[in-house]
Amino acid sequence: MLTITRKLEFDAGHRIPDHKSQCRNLHGHRYTLLITLTGAVIEKDGASDAGMVMDFSDIKALAKAHLVDLWDHAFLVYRHDSVIRTFLDSLPDHKTVVLDCIPTVENLASTAFDILKNVYQDTYGTGLSLSKITLYETPNCWAEVHAGDKQPI
Repeated sequence: MLTITRKLEFDAGHRIPDHKSQCRNLHGHRYTLLITLTGAVIEKDGASDAGMVMDFSDIKALAKAHLVDLWDHAFLVYRHDSVIRTFLDSLPDHKTVVLDCIPTVENLASTAFDILKNVYQDTYGTGLSLSKITLYETPNCWAEVHAGDKQPI
């Protein structure tokens, strides 16, 4: 088995409603998402992705379709943050993603893992699986979620 990682970036806004400092205010980040997959190398002669665990462009396309394009340039808001939800609902055609968790980098990484884990699961019959999600909120602050740490649904 080998491990590969694909990096994607997106911009999103959020706030941490009860935070003791600046993060309680509306603000945004340039998030960096690292998707780490584990699997066997594809050994089908003549296949476009022969010699790869998964084509990096396919990793990107799936991540964009299932997560990145949904969160990019959106405001990620906690379901129970009613004041901000009311405000965002008043903006015509505003891109808002309502979450069941406070949108800390830890919770966002865990949510991203839950969204993407089945997207890559054994895609080619090579034992492919999502091994880890790393989400950078800033260049100096990030959260990681490892497959072994997640409880099955």
